[in-house]
Amino acid sequence: MANIFRITNAIILWAIVIMFLPKKLFKKYLPVTLFCSGNLLILSLLNFIFKWWNVKGGTKYLIFDDLAFIYGPFFTINLWVFHFTYGKFSIYALSNLIMDLLFAFPLSALFQKIGHYKLNKLNSIGLFIMYYAFALINYGFQILFEKEVNH
Repeated sequence: MANIFRITNAIILWAIVIMFLPKKLFKKYLPVTLFCSGNLLILSLLNFIFKWWNVKGGTKYLIFDDLAFIYGPFFTINLWVFHFTYGKFSIYALSNLIMDLLFAFPLSALFQKIGHYKLNKLNSIGLFIMYYAFALINYGFQILFEKEVNH
């Protein structure tokens, strides 16, 4: 059931991006989205050492689960958030605050209940702080990246 949800979720989110996000904006926000995805991949690798979360079924399923989240919802939602909020930091910060709170608390509990993953040495507060910090770092990355491109 969880695998069907992961695959369906990624297909639907990518279809929405392909159909509705202008190609110019996709190209504009692709670097920051790849930067964010890279940071999440590093977290996934560090998870093998620190055991912050696990996935039923072992390492193979853990890798599949992490990649499905990173290149499904996190990737596509990051594109949309930058599209709608970039240049308006307070709106960006507030929207990420709300989304990260929703992810860390009710959605994380739901995902654990349906078997996506189980938090071990990381709790919902730590998950929220980590993702919200990444959101702020991503915004700074986009500013610096645009300065370099425009220079």
